[in-house]
Amino acid sequence: MTYKERLAAIRSQMKGEGVSAYIIPSADPHISEYVPDRYKCIAFASGFTGSAGTLVITEEAAHLWTDARYFVQANEQLEGTGFELAKLRVQNAPEYIGWLAERLPAGATVAYDAKLISVSLAQLLEAELSPLGININSDRDYLDPIWQNRPDLPTAPAFLLGEEVVGESLESKMQRLRTALKKYRADYHLISSLDDLAWLFNMRGSDVKCNPVVLSFALISQNKAMLFVDAAKFSEADQEKLRAAGVELETYDMIERAVSAIPADSILVDPRRNCYALYKQLPKEVRVVQDTNPTTFFKSQKNEVEAEHTRHTMVKDGVALTCFFKWLEENIGKTRITELTVVDKMREFRAEQEGFVGESFDTISGYKAHGALPHYRVTEESDVELQPDGLFLVDSGGQYTSGTTDITRVVSLGNLTEEESIDYTLVLKGMIDGSTTRYPKGTKGYQIDAITRKPLWDYARNYGHGTGHGVGFFLNVHEGPHVLNPTPTDVPLELGMISSVEPGIYREGKHGIRIENLVLTVKDETNDFAEFYTFEHLTLALIDTTPIKKELLEAHQIKWLNEYHQQVVEKLGPHLREDELAWLKEKAKPI
Repeated sequence: MTYKERLAAIRSQMKGEGVSAYIIPSADPHISEYVPDRYKCIAFASGFTGSAGTLVITEEAAHLWTDARYFVQANEQLEGTGFELAKLRVQNAPEYIGWLAERLPAGATVAYDAKLISVSLAQLLEAELSPLGININSDRDYLDPIWQNRPDLPTAPAFLLGEEVVGESLESKMQRLRTALKKYRADYHLISSLDDLAWLFNMRGSDVKCNPVVLSFALISQNKAMLFVDAAKFSEADQEKLRAAGVELETYDMIERAVSAIPADSILVDPRRNCYALYKQLPKEVRVVQDTNPTTFFKSQKNEVEAEHTRHTMVKDGVALTCFFKWLEENIGKTRITELTVVDKMREFRAEQEGFVGESFDTISGYKAHGALPHYRVTEESDVELQPDGLFLVDSGGQYTSGTTDITRVVSLGNLTEEESIDYTLVLKGMIDGSTTRYPKGTKGYQIDAITRKPLWDYARNYGHGTGHGVGFFLNVHEGPHVLNPTPTDVPLELGMISSVEPGIYREGKHGIRIENLVLTVKDETNDFAEFYTFEHLTLALIDTTPIKKELLEAHQIKWLNEYHQQVVEKLGPHLREDELAWLKEKAKPI
């Protein structure tokens, strides 16, 4: 069945039930960013493989709403499918609601599958469309009837992590959560988000590609903890550890029945991390408290055990990257190297490191114009050969049992233009300024975002994605609640939070530049004015100095770069072969 035929089949079902518009979000019943194959609904319906977007289908139109990271990719992948790109002005904003409100008459019906839409989005649809007389049907799945050989849910093994790895026992975490529930005056707490569940129960798995999570739900009260999961994924020993910690194991598909039978007066539900289908199952008499999962905040602040493990992990990752870039330089122009070759080679070098589990996301390997696609994913069809000419961008990361990494580097392969060198230097300036800033306690991510962008703004450059995101500990490479982007998210940067700092410049059809390090929020100094924090650099890897226009850098930026490279050499050196260390020292010479 072609994508056009799938679109026609969806419209046929819509017409048969009098539905004017059908919404397909990028989500699963856990409202995940990255989803199991069974829930790759947008890719099935339209061919678009990006990790963020929403399909909106009416009788006359079929649009994919997504943000600037995916504009070029979407235009390419949607060609001939019957779908067209609708460009979001604000990342992740449901701007299609206003579009529907303008076009649908009173009496029209908008439908969606409540398992794939968050509580907050369902409530927003209701608030915006119902006053206009537009009906909403939240129980429609038009994909399953036409999805032949739809993938089953994964059954991969899962395991528990010891306190020596994560720094805190399950019992301690559960007690912290129950203390938080008392503040909310909530008898129960529903948790659906997979990274929150993995953190709380100290469990990891491989049910979602690149994310070491386990498909599960949980219901927590002051004296009961129910984990809804396929228990067979765990060894008998791990099952016994969970039960010994007071955890009752229930089957994954029992969650709806359990939610509908909650014997409680109140329940805490995170409206952005729970699906509307479960929310609708709650008994009418139960008082619902809507707020962010307490575990989301707990998880974001790494304890010293997690931080120290992450520091060691960065050494491993830095060694792998050093070996990779040395290999690339020595082989470019001598043997055939393509973007796909790079993906495989990067994994090969990481796999040599102790505790490597897999990538933390699909490697972005973009040569020249492909580097201008912020979330480019190379395929057999798009793959191109690298030549000793122009810029090459590689954004990659690893999942290790001791931490999660995410790093972007751009290297010169030769013959750079003046424009490329200026753009590279401005991005470097932004990364340095954003990640070296001192800031008072209470500072929000959007303030760091502006500091990072200023060196680019000074030259009338900008980028369409956020400056940074939270990173988990051997968990999701993207995690909240904090984020470094222009949106005024009211979450301060707290001690122990790991963030990426990754400004960029993208010129469609020419080149893309992004330089990314991970940083840890740490104490700086306290005085009469405030308690100040700063960032500790975690990422340890060479930053190519050959494209730099030194005259554009300020003295403090040159000083930072030289000191950073000295640190990279000192920390990676003991783990490198003699020839690898010699290569790194030469590349890391002060500018």
